[in-house]
Amino acid sequence: MSLRAALRTKRCVSGLLSQLPSCSSHVRPRAPAVLVSQQRNNSTSPKIKVDFDQSTGVAIMQMQSPPVNSLSLDFLTELCISVEKLEMDKSCRGLIITSSQPKVFSAGLDIMEMYGKSPERCGEFWKAVQEMWLKIYGSNMVTIAAINGSSPAGGCLMALTCDYRIMADNPRYSIGLNETQLGIVAPFWFKDTMTNTVGHRTTEMALELGLLYSSSEALKIGLVDQLVPEDQVLTTATETMTKWLAIPDHARQLSKSMMRKPTIDKLTSNREVDINNFVSFITKDSIQKSLRMYLEMLKKRRG
Repeated sequence: MSLRAALRTKRCVSGLLSQLPSCSSHVRPRAPAVLVSQQRNNSTSPKIKVDFDQSTGVAIMQMQSPPVNSLSLDFLTELCISVEKLEMDKSCRGLIITSSQPKVFSAGLDIMEMYGKSPERCGEFWKAVQEMWLKIYGSNMVTIAAINGSSPAGGCLMALTCDYRIMADNPRYSIGLNETQLGIVAPFWFKDTMTNTVGHRTTEMALELGLLYSSSEALKIGLVDQLVPEDQVLTTATETMTKWLAIPDHARQLSKSMMRKPTIDKLTSNREVDINNFVSFITKDSIQKSLRMYLEMLKKRRG
């Protein structure tokens, strides 16, 4: 199914609202906060808002899918279409990705896309996750993540796809690929993206222990590039974008491609295998049991 077709056939999935994970200044494994489920209704409100300033050539994309911008199939489809439209507009040279939700950038993959779903549906969802990564990681635009809240797991991946990351200097906010805490393994392209950013050993420790880093810790290991006061995240991203756009596009784009193409090619040539591996893994009885326990934990927390 094409992205446009998927968008036209949006499905509503009922779920549980997850609470944001508590954040500590210590880098330790924490209670699972890998996946979130998000209550749906029949609203057709857009999950992505894009403001494009033609005078500057910069678009600001705000994720606005309450409560925590979970990465559902609908959300990912809309995001990919939005990025594709901007990419096709040659006057758009830069993209800033941020959140309109308080205290959260994106809380990760939507658990309800993986729990109790058919293999076909799981495969469709995973293809959309791949597509999001490919479109942003390989974009010709300058991409800056304005991280104005917590960003675990899939939210961290989205931030890592960008060229530059600016995070709110708030010890309550955390970021990291913490999939192992729920018994899930980050796929090779999650791993490669993080390795390209912070190095092999740091990534090895982070993935094995499912670590979430506070904003200051994330800056220390290079997971984010800059910390600013929370109310200055977006303005700093806009100012930083000006510096990036001062570089001739062709030189910057070729340099970016040189650095990222091997990683992109690795997924592109293995997309079907990666989808099959994900579907085989996520539909295992033991994994479905883990997801069910996680949902029950969320339900008790809300109760």
